[in-house]
Amino acid sequence: PPGPFTFESEVEISPATNTALEGLYISNGLYCTQCEAEGFRKITFYPDRPDVMARFSVRIVSDLPVLLSNGNPTAAGPGFAEWHDPWPKPAYLFALVAGDLRAWPDSFTTRSGRKVALNIWVRPGDEGRCGHAMASLKHAMAWDETAYGREYDLDLFNIVAVSDFNMGAMENKGLNIFNARLVLASPETATDDDYARIESVIAHEYFHNWTGDRITCRDWFQLCLKEGLTVFRDQSFSSDRRGAAVKRIEDVALLRARQFREDAGPLAHPVRPDAYVEINNFYTATVYEKGAEVIGMLKRLVGDANYRRATDLYFTRHDGQAATIEDWLKVFEDATGRDLSQFKRWYTEAGTPRVTVTDDYSEGTYTLHLEQQNPPTPGQPTKAPKVIPVAVGLLNPNGDEVLPTTVLELTEPRQSFSFSGLSARPIPSILRGFSAPVIVERA
Repeated sequence: PPGPFTFESEVEISPATNTALEGLYISNGLYCTQCEAEGFRKITFYPDRPDVMARFSVRIVSDLPVLLSNGNPTAAGPGFAEWHDPWPKPAYLFALVAGDLRAWPDSFTTRSGRKVALNIWVRPGDEGRCGHAMASLKHAMAWDETAYGREYDLDLFNIVAVSDFNMGAMENKGLNIFNARLVLASPETATDDDYARIESVIAHEYFHNWTGDRITCRDWFQLCLKEGLTVFRDQSFSSDRRGAAVKRIEDVALLRARQFREDAGPLAHPVRPDAYVEINNFYTATVYEKGAEVIGMLKRLVGDANYRRATDLYFTRHDGQAATIEDWLKVFEDATGRDLSQFKRWYTEAGTPRVTVTDDYSEGTYTLHLEQQNPPTPGQPTKAPKVIPVAVGLLNPNGDEVLPTTVLELTEPRQSFSFSGLSARPIPSILRGFSAPVIVERA
């Protein structure tokens, strides 16, 4: 049409027979939605793409006692509830929940002094198992204000625990929906790992409020922009909460067990894939875990201060937009003056690089020789060198550190790095903190 117009549609759907658990369905008498990636089109006609963003106003008519949707409540009465989300969002972030639920209420005061109402909605009888999830939510809200300067932007934040949910959790704006196992915990039945997992996933979905909701992805090929970044944020949160060394060991063990195998097999694909047959197959260890490693490498290369400067610019420049990997890298180039065209290969090339290490020592000078190989993967037989941050330290034979952690930037097929003024041949400590998702081999 040549100008603005109003489109009205009336549709008939059957949530009770929706066994795909996408769109609007019923879980043990509870109406709920799952719209990522393409579930909203199963509810009504709509341009169901992540770059189509709109402000949603929702009226729910039902005799069920609890009627929830995105945003802030604007009206309610016998048999109805109305909600309005003032922030533009794509349809995949739409949510609706209706049923017999009980709230575990609390509140959080933001750093600017706004009081935000918090609720965790559960089935009757589960209220006593919500305490840890609520505490985790409040910790995440405070951490995001300190670490990224991101304050919550609605009057209300709701979490709903659902027994039948085909994803672990979903970051719908202001109304997160979780599989109940990632919300409910009690000392009698939950392990330490259960508590840590709940804290991590609660934080992950909350962090999406800015990295996924306020700024979303232009298309599903950019999925790693919201997921890799948010995984990195929840990993950093858990590191601060539970110990950086232990958390890093857990993350690397998972990466090597799942993602390295993916990169070495017939389904290897880049962090930003360029094609798909079924969108739900996009949710892989490469997109999530390797995507987070790419963010970590970028932070390691530019430093903490420049990383914060760049992310502040990202939130300012792209708030309310559907962004791309190019947008993300551009803010880092603008904030730091670095050319990241070579670094971008981490997003476009599959496979796990191998770094071969040799060394020599002569008259107080120690030299490390590094060589990178980027093996062929399906559809990508040849690859150019990547930017690989190799964190290195040197130890004396007695164990004293003579060179603190230094990040070497391996950008060529072969490079040498020399360290002089040493009194004895040192022992190298290579790839400290697992500074890059590579395999190190000693020749």
